Amino acid sequence: MTTFKALVATKGETGPNLAFTDFAESDLMEGDVTVRVTHSTVNYKDGLAITGKAPVVRRWPMIPGVDFSGRVETSDHPDFKPGHLVILNGWGTGETHLGAYAQKSRVKGDWLVPLPAGMNPGEAMAIGTAGYTAMLCVLALERHGLKPADGPVVVTGAAGGVGSVAIALLAKAGWHVVASTGRSEEADYLKSLGAAEIIDRNELSAPGRPLGKERWIAGVDAVGSHTLANLLSMTRYGGAIAACGLAQGMDLPTSVMPFILRGVALLGVDSVMCPKPRRLEAWARLATDLDRDALAKITTTIPLESVIETGKAIIEGKVRGRVVVEVG
Repeated sequence: MTTFKALVATKGETGPNLAFTDFAESDLMEGDVTVRVTHSTVNYKDGLAITGKAPVVRRWPMIPGVDFSGRVETSDHPDFKPGHLVILNGWGTGETHLGAYAQKSRVKGDWLVPLPAGMNPGEAMAIGTAGYTAMLCVLALERHGLKPADGPVVVTGAAGGVGSVAIALLAKAGWHVVASTGRSEEADYLKSLGAAEIIDRNELSAPGRPLGKERWIAGVDAVGSHTLANLLSMTRYGGAIAACGLAQGMDLPTSVMPFILRGVALLGVDSVMCPKPRRLEAWARLATDLDRDALAKITTTIPLESVIETGKAIIEGKVRGRVVVEVG
């Protein structure tokens, strides 16, 4: 029987019980492509799954991890052959389908994206779901017709994974980036990514007015709750906020005022079930638009054995930028 190393979560009374174990390949779930996983990452969502702070895992037992990169071992899918390098983001992996914190994964080939030319698997996971989501947010703002000449763009949760990549992408595209963070010690880091201004998240995190002073034309928000409500209230006429997260909360205590008096748009961004054509567009843009030196600057690499402690740290706000997991 073929086995491989995997992090397995079982349901406990106060949260998931986590253990590294030898997992049988025959116990992998259905799929037409088997991938030898070489790299994964730790996203905020992975931290929620590992700690049980939110009901991310909906099938037990589960191998956590929502995205991976690796090499195809076997395939019955017409687009992929053994040896192809691939990326997977979302589609329920780590939630309802056995996920990425393992040396092998069997998935549907339709879920996979070819690794872009000139990018290696480690770089793909330095980007990961967080960076891919940031690119989806940038694309959403572009589709809305917004451009750097229109005014500043605000990025919340700026020192996190989505925020760090969003700043790098937007700054390179010529935007004046306003970075919101609760970690003042990260100011130099954020400026090195291209942030032009740093504001304290306390300016945005408390209950605010239905309409505030117009400050920016666009935004990328991974925080939600009062922060998103304040972003909307301070968005200039005709602007838009791309929302992709809920680090502060899943509520949205706002009013219709920004929408009906300033024509502000709230653009929802989903990375999990995003259609494949848009995924391919996002990864193609990441391959050309994201500065690799900036990517290296925001990336830390850990072994698979450190995933549990890193998952806890990311929920506590102790992780900066992106984390690559070398699965081995």
